[in-house]
Amino acid sequence: MKIIEVENKKYELIKDYKNGFDLNDFIEHYTDYYEDYDYIVGDIAYNKLRLKGFYEASNKKAKPINNYENLSKYLNQDCAVDCRYFILKKLKEKVK
Repeated sequence: MKIIEVENKKYELIKDYKNGFDLNDFIEHYTDYYEDYDYIVGDIAYNKLRLKGFYEASNKKAKPINNYENLSKYLNQDCAVDCRYFILKKLKEKVK
């Protein structure tokens, strides 16, 4: 289990297809916009990283376009064929 911390948020790297994850590249592209999402998916095509946020199906903010259950559809239809990609899952903050 690899834990990534960025801007005081922690994520678990749950998939790193074809070594798509590069910490420095991720940090350059990360903004607080992604903090709300349960998952962040990064796909690489033509050496460019693109990030997209997804919600758990149980999250009331989940819509078909950002529902994690539709991730395979996103990867197949909206990403370059067989591109490198990674999936980060947001770790829940512990209640004190």
